[in-house]
Amino acid sequence: DGTGAGKGRQIAACILDGWLAGRRKAIWVSKNESLLEDARRDWSAIGGLAADIQPLSNWKIDQAVPFREGILFVTYPTLRSQRQDATRLKQLLDWAGEEFEGVIAFDESHEMGGVAGGEGARGTKSGSLQGIAGVLLQNNLPDARVLYASATGASEVNNLAYAVRLGLWGPGTAFANREDFISQIRAGGIAAMELVSRDLKALGLYQARALSFAGVEYDILKHDLTAQQIAVYDTYADAWAIIHQNLEEALELTGVVDEIDGATLNSGAKAAARSRFESTKQRFFNQLLLSMKLPTLIAAINSHLDRDEVVVVQLVSTAESILDRRLDSLSPEERAELDLDLSPLDAVIEYLERAFPTQQMQEFVDDTGTQRSAPMFDEEGRPVHNQTAIARRGEMIEHLCAMPPIKPALDGIIEHFGPEKVAEVTGRSKRLITQSDGQQRLETRSPRTNQSETDQFMD
Repeated sequence: DGTGAGKGRQIAACILDGWLAGRRKAIWVSKNESLLEDARRDWSAIGGLAADIQPLSNWKIDQAVPFREGILFVTYPTLRSQRQDATRLKQLLDWAGEEFEGVIAFDESHEMGGVAGGEGARGTKSGSLQGIAGVLLQNNLPDARVLYASATGASEVNNLAYAVRLGLWGPGTAFANREDFISQIRAGGIAAMELVSRDLKALGLYQARALSFAGVEYDILKHDLTAQQIAVYDTYADAWAIIHQNLEEALELTGVVDEIDGATLNSGAKAAARSRFESTKQRFFNQLLLSMKLPTLIAAINSHLDRDEVVVVQLVSTAESILDRRLDSLSPEERAELDLDLSPLDAVIEYLERAFPTQQMQEFVDDTGTQRSAPMFDEEGRPVHNQTAIARRGEMIEHLCAMPPIKPALDGIIEHFGPEKVAEVTGRSKRLITQSDGQQRLETRSPRTNQSETDQFMD
């Protein structure tokens, strides 16, 4: 079922159905610990008690679970975890007992999709541990009622390899075993997958639904760059052109590339230098363009708020990595008096300091008689740097430090509306807040913070 169709409620309802028939034990397997609150919410919504659901991680791996009746919540990583003398799977099986007839619900069941291994980008892959643990759980409790719930159902045949209870292969079917099923259906492509899905639906084993988009309207919000923003963009583009020229020159100066014919004796060093340059450049312009859209975005948010409408903003980056790097470089005194500018410029300066090629290369002939090059070190094992390349790097850092700052989009929104007006539901563990007196304060965040801000938003 698609996003928002209510998979959590369906799982809770299936468990409740068994609960009312006297099967008071169930196992709810999900993606991560933070979904425990979602499971409790869904269970409570149909009349259960939040305390009926307990996470398996409450007990140590070698402990017998004293929880007599109720729903054990297990994450896939917990299910596959083990020590030399104990496994979570055995602990779960001991709790359930051999006669277990309750529901085993695999929420986000595509997390077991790698169980059969298969062809990866780099050749064949062995089966994933969490997929194997999920299949073992099903095989060891043959009387259990199994429910698979996922928003990415039968898009890839391997995604059905963990669904051993659907009866797609084995005695009485057209396929002798799972490998036979996977190889033949894969050969048939999407059309074959559609036939499998159709037959499963006809047997009442498969549901595939999505929320209706009736009444949903899309409107593209276009931001026109101001003359000032165009000037800023051009200035940065020029700065990157200078870095690019200096990079090519530094590769020649340090001996990575021959300055006459452009050939290299160390393709790895050349590729690494260019790869770091390109990835840093892409990340930088991503952040720059996102930040430049803020004026239009904030104006649009305000117009909706004026009409008493609610706004949800989805962003591609929280810029937490920039904050982490800046905090790591601060002294205790600087941490006490925070004054940080979280501009993506920092990432560029850090790139120049760490990854810009300044170490001199020296040529050598390997065992096969091929001429190659490797980084040069002095008698005491210290790297030898090219002074001209270092000077160029210093000039570029100086040039960048004088450039206008760029505000990360998320922090720009929070600063404009104030932290008490914005419910932030992100994965970042800390954020920088500018207070009314202009002082900066570092605020730590936990999954519970996300939950409370979500609740405030919903209320």
